[in-house]
Amino acid sequence: MAKATRSARRRMGLLVGSILAMADNKAAAKLARQITAFAKQHGGSAEGQLAHIGRGTTRIALVGADGQWGNLVARTHETAREAAELAGLTLRDDFDGEMAAKVRTGPYEWKRMAGLQIGGPSNG
Repeated sequence: MAKATRSARRRMGLLVGSILAMADNKAAAKLARQITAFAKQHGGSAEGQLAHIGRGTTRIALVGADGQWGNLVARTHETAREAAELAGLTLRDDFDGEMAAKVRTGPYEWKRMAGLQIGGPSNG
C-alpha cells in the first residue's frame, strides 16, 4: 500500500510540475506578446532590464526606441527571461546611465516625481 502511495505521489508531482511549467510557458508567451506590442508602438524596438522585486517576482523594465518606458511583472525570473527571449528583447544587465539617458519623460512624470516641488498640490 505504501509503495502505491509513493508511486501515486510521484506521478502527481510530475503532473503538477508539468501543469506549472505549462502555465509558465503560457505566461511567458503572453508577456512576449506585450513586449512585442510595446516595441512596435514605440519606434519598432525596445531594450529591457530584469530586476527581482520580491516574493520571486521579476520586473521587466522596457525602454522603447522613442524613449517611452514601461514595466511588466513576471511571476518568476525564468518566465521573464523566456518572455524576453521569445520577443527578441535586447536585455541589459543594469538600468545604467546609458539606458536611463534614452528615457524621455513628459510633464506628467515630472509632476509625479517632484510632487510638491513642481506643480503639485500646495502644502497649505
